[in-house]
Amino acid sequence: MIGSGYVGLVSGACFADFGHDVICVDKDKSKIDALLAGRIPIFEPGLDHLVASNVAAGRLKFTTDLAEGVKDADAVFIAVGTPSRRGDGHADLSYVYGAAKEIAGAINGFTVIVDKSTVPVGTGDEVERIIREANPNADFAVVSNPEFLREGAAIDDFKRPDRVVIGGDDPRALEVMRQIYRPLALGRSPIIEMSRRGAELTKYAGNAFLATKITFINEIADLCEKVGADVQDVARGIGLDNRIGGKFLHAGPGYGGSCFPKDTLALLKTSQDYDAPQRIVEAVVAVNDNRKRAMGRKVIAACGGDVRGKTIAVLGLTFKPNTDDMRDSPAIAVVQTLQDAGAKVRAYDPEGMEQAKLVLDGITYCANSYEAMEGSDALVIVTEWDAFRALDLDRVKGLLSEPILVDLRNVYPREMAEKAGFSYTAVGR
Repeated sequence: MIGSGYVGLVSGACFADFGHDVICVDKDKSKIDALLAGRIPIFEPGLDHLVASNVAAGRLKFTTDLAEGVKDADAVFIAVGTPSRRGDGHADLSYVYGAAKEIAGAINGFTVIVDKSTVPVGTGDEVERIIREANPNADFAVVSNPEFLREGAAIDDFKRPDRVVIGGDDPRALEVMRQIYRPLALGRSPIIEMSRRGAELTKYAGNAFLATKITFINEIADLCEKVGADVQDVARGIGLDNRIGGKFLHAGPGYGGSCFPKDTLALLKTSQDYDAPQRIVEAVVAVNDNRKRAMGRKVIAACGGDVRGKTIAVLGLTFKPNTDDMRDSPAIAVVQTLQDAGAKVRAYDPEGMEQAKLVLDGITYCANSYEAMEGSDALVIVTEWDAFRALDLDRVKGLLSEPILVDLRNVYPREMAEKAGFSYTAVGR
């Protein structure tokens, strides 16, 4: 497993738990040193135990030596980052191609090279060309095997997936991949085989569709506010149609994270390269970008239209619960909008504050929810952590200088909040 970040570490630990021998390779010595010492560099529920148990069983190892990790491998998974490239939004594939070049000189005997990273259409072709050019005598095949892991539920997603997608046409490679994923057959998880380019596009198309669902219900939420409807009723009403489904129909401050923002941009760049415009996805990206700062303005409006000199308590900084990931989190835009308007911000997040400190300056980080509220003029819920779902509203009201609650995740029923004496603002209700 080349790369021991989120995808590489979760995938490696799960493969080891299946009974495979796994070596995770990473150039970052501090990360490998931490893993060797039993410290997990990311927050993912259950991952610490999974890693520890498989290390103890001798099935999971960590190293900075790529050649040593690759030389006897039946399959080498490339699970390195593909961040958005500065300037044009295309996926930066330098880490993927760099890994391919190094792998070329280390493989021994027939080896399956697996693109696990999220990569644009045609990346597998280039990986194959790089390896062939670097080592003309190498016996290998390149397949695409995109990941579909949700942060906060990644282990369960890996072990009980909706599907496994494998893209390639080499019979030997496909048989190796079937054996790697054979333990999932016991749970009857569908393994779908297709072309390599088809697999590459499947990942992007899937994420773009989910981003579209989120953005659609967010715009419907805005309409609900204008016409006096409740977006939660509307979402349930359409979600029970099994052609639509209820997932990703939760109105809120917009999507963020490590996947949707960069993958939608990468899909747009690919569509431009192939002269096949994706107008719907273009609109999704634009609407979502605008929405995040709009949520900051929503808070300002709830505070009477002016927050200069006021203190706002913000609960939740990560882009979703059960992760410490701050990448493109809506909270960033909300906090910055409030700061631009002259507000002071006090914030708390159960897991994300250390990462938040890297991207958000000038705010007071608090030890718990109630400390953030103390003396604040309004409370804003940005991320729906479980810890925020059962706040003592009487205590909250006593800590705030003004009983203003802005619920950007619709955690609390309006009746409950208003009965407790709050001026309550939600999304689409």
